Amino acid sequence: MDPFVRRLVERLFDPAAPLSRNRHFHSFDNDEGRRALRIWKRLTGLQADLKACAAEGGTSRIEVSQNDDGEVVIALRLERLRSSRTTRLDAVEYELLCRLAGVKEMISRSR
Repeated sequence: MDPFVRRLVERLFDPAAPLSRNRHFHSFDNDEGRRALRIWKRLTGLQADLKACAAEGGTSRIEVSQNDDGEVVIALRLERLRSSRTTRLDAVEYELLCRLAGVKEMISRSR
């Protein structure tokens, strides 16, 4: 991942010094900025699904594995909604996801 994109994603997640998309629109008005926003939205959506999965307790499953390409594969099964989600993340995206509040604990609990 490009270092500039990584810094933007980290700043978007930082609660102490959040990066406002409106105030800093110039940072997101290029390819790298748009890529950072896509990653940020994807990871926050995945965080929300992981929280929902963990809140359901025993009726949900979180499976984390690594494929041959070095990607981390996260499979969620939400029994209540009768839905599933499979996401592939590269190593840097997975590291950023694990930094989010409660995610690392949810993943380690499910293993």
